[in-house]
Amino acid sequence: MKEAEKAVRGLTIAFAAAVMGVIAPIASAESVSDARVQRDLRQLVATPGGPPGAIVTFFRDGRTTVLTAGVARVGTRRHPQATDFMRIASISKAFSGAIALELVRDGRLRLDDAIDERLPGLPPAWAQVTIRELLDHTSGLPDYTESEGFRHQFETDPTGFVPPSRIISWVAKERVNFASGSRYRYSNTDNIVIGLIAEHLTGRSYGRLLRARVFAPLGLRQTSFPSRVRLPSPFLHGYVTTAGARPRDVSESLSPSGAWASGAVVSTPLELGAFIRGYVSGRLFGLRLRREQRHFLPGGASSPPGPGANAAGLALFRYRTKCGTVYGHTGNFPGYVQWAAATGDGRRSITSSLNIPAPTGRLLARLRGMQADAVCALLGGRPRVTG
Repeated sequence: MKEAEKAVRGLTIAFAAAVMGVIAPIASAESVSDARVQRDLRQLVATPGGPPGAIVTFFRDGRTTVLTAGVARVGTRRHPQATDFMRIASISKAFSGAIALELVRDGRLRLDDAIDERLPGLPPAWAQVTIRELLDHTSGLPDYTESEGFRHQFETDPTGFVPPSRIISWVAKERVNFASGSRYRYSNTDNIVIGLIAEHLTGRSYGRLLRARVFAPLGLRQTSFPSRVRLPSPFLHGYVTTAGARPRDVSESLSPSGAWASGAVVSTPLELGAFIRGYVSGRLFGLRLRREQRHFLPGGASSPPGPGANAAGLALFRYRTKCGTVYGHTGNFPGYVQWAAATGDGRRSITSSLNIPAPTGRLLARLRGMQADAVCALLGGRPRVTG
C-alpha cells in the first residue's frame, strides 16, 4: 500500500510540474543535418533514465520528414509514428490562446478587458487582471497545480473527472502572487480562466469551441479535447523512468480533466505541426493580432524551457538559437514532454516528443541541445544570430 501511495504521489508531483539549463552548444560552424538530430535522439534514448522513445517531425517546403529513436511501447519493436496519438500537455495553452485571439478579432473580447468585465463570480482579488495578462502569464494568479486541493485530488482519485469550477475553487481563497502586470510567472490557472471566459461569452462548451474555431479551420481530424483517461489507438505510450528500473507506463493513469484548457488536448506529431504553423502564422486571427501576440517578455519560459533564449508572448514563446528564431510552446504531462515551433511566417515547423515527463539536469540539457540542433536543421543552417 505504501508503494502504491508513493507511486501516486510521484505522478502528482510530475503532473503539477506539467500543468505548470544549459543548452548543449553547437560545436562548429558546419551545417547541421537531419543525421545529427537523429544521432541526438539516439543519445537521448540511450541515456540512463531517458525516454523509451522519441520522435521529431520537420515540415519544410511542403514535405514532412520524420526522425525516430527507441520504441512507442516498451516490450515491442514498434517505433513512434507521426500519426500516434499523445498528450500534448501545455501546448494546449496555445489552443486556448487561439480561441481568445479569435474572440478579440470578432469584437467579443478585448485584450485589455479585466476579468470582472467578462466573467463575474471569480475572487475579488483577481478582478482587474486583464486578458493580456492571463495570456502572457503576468496575472499573478496562484497556480492551482501547487494547491492542496490539487494534491488531494490526484492522490485520492487520480482518474476521476474534475470540472473547471473545482479547479478554480482550489485557489479561490489564496493570495495573488504579485500585482498583475508587474512581472512574469507561469501559472496554469491563467488558461483555466481563459477557457471559462470563452464559454461565458459564447454560451458554448470549451470543447465545442476548440472543434469549431481551431480543429476544423486547420483540418485537424485526429486532435481532440478528452475528459476521459483512455487514449485512442495507436498511441505513444508515456512512461516514468528511473535509471536501472523498468519504465512504468502512466499513459492512462491521470484524468486530463484536471488540466482542462491548460493541458488536456490530445493530438499527433503530424497534426501538432499543422496547428503550430497555423497559430504562429496568424492564420486563425489575422496579422494585426499576430503583432500583439509577439510582444515578448525576455526570460519568460514555460515548463520545461525550450531551446536557446526564451521569451514569453501571448500563449506563445520565442526561442532564439544560434541558427535562428522560431516560435512555439512546450508541454509536460506525466509520460510526455512536448515541443512544437514554427518559423515566423508559419511555413516551416518542428515538433519533438519524448515519452517521459520533462527531464531535469543533464538530460534536460541534452533535450534542449537536440532541439537547438533541430532548429538548425529546420532552417538549413549554420549557426548564426538572428532576431
